[in-house]
Amino acid sequence: MTTTRPTALVTGGAGFIGANVARDLLGQGYEVIVLDDLSGGVASNVPGGALLVQGDICDHHLVDALFEQYRFDYVFHLAAYAAEGLSHFIKRFNYANNLIGTINLINAAVNAGSVRCFVFTSSIAVYGAARPPMTEDMTPAPEDPYGIAKFAAEQELRVSHEMFGLPYIIFRPHNVYGEFQNIGDRYRNVIGIFMNQSLRDEPYTVFGDGEQTRAFSYIGDVAPVIARSVQVPQAYQETFNVGGDAVYTVNELAAATAAAMGVPLRVRHLAARVEVQDAYADHAKVRKYFDVPEPVALPDGLSRMATWVRGHGAQEPSVFGAVEVRRNLPASWLAVLPA
Repeated sequence: MTTTRPTALVTGGAGFIGANVARDLLGQGYEVIVLDDLSGGVASNVPGGALLVQGDICDHHLVDALFEQYRFDYVFHLAAYAAEGLSHFIKRFNYANNLIGTINLINAAVNAGSVRCFVFTSSIAVYGAARPPMTEDMTPAPEDPYGIAKFAAEQELRVSHEMFGLPYIIFRPHNVYGEFQNIGDRYRNVIGIFMNQSLRDEPYTVFGDGEQTRAFSYIGDVAPVIARSVQVPQAYQETFNVGGDAVYTVNELAAATAAAMGVPLRVRHLAARVEVQDAYADHAKVRKYFDVPEPVALPDGLSRMATWVRGHGAQEPSVFGAVEVRRNLPASWLAVLPA
């Protein structure tokens, strides 16, 4: 008697979170197809054994064709452009990628009729400036276009379940870091930015006074929970915060990162930008439903990432050239744009 392996689509699987999810799924025996446009990830991140399809979730013809060809059992949707601060200035791009792209996948999943669960990585950006620690029973009130797009996608999954019976699980991760992260993106992933600045012998750039608070999530604490979530039926139609618990100011993070990189701490404070001052989450619910690993402490996670970063080498910081609104754009971002 032959058995057919379950098929899983991992969008954004060339990014470091998606690649880790894909690797875990392969270890569980899934047939894994990765869909990624390689705008933020690299093909070498995709684990051996997974099939990489280079393409854009905004291309609904491609998305529909993949669902028709592979009849996916599971969808793990991690593709996003997760630059919260920049999202104010790239509204059209943000909504096209983070909302319309998601809608293309939901449409295809509904039409295919084969999808047993649609796993969506949202963000704690949906909570906006809610008083931390943020819990899943709080009413979302996002304060930037990125968070708005993520919350709209969450709502679409809920109504698609009600209308069409599409099962789903929503995760809200936050500030994920680790090996294989894109350290050359100047607009997101503060730890990667700091480590790249270390390699380039530059001071760490901090917006405002650096007293903003965040919790930082090591990749190994997040990806396995997402990858194995579909095995927990009682988690279907539920939403979970997932990530680190320990809270740090950005100033404290800068000092810890410098120590991990073995460089003197040098910080250049820039004008404050519009952002949530304090953002960290409660994780009691995810621990109730899943076997969550003991979290990797920030110094240990930073040390692991620093080892990889030093071997990877310095990167030229990216420039997002298609800015749609320049008014109130942070000066450091405006300075690198073409005239």
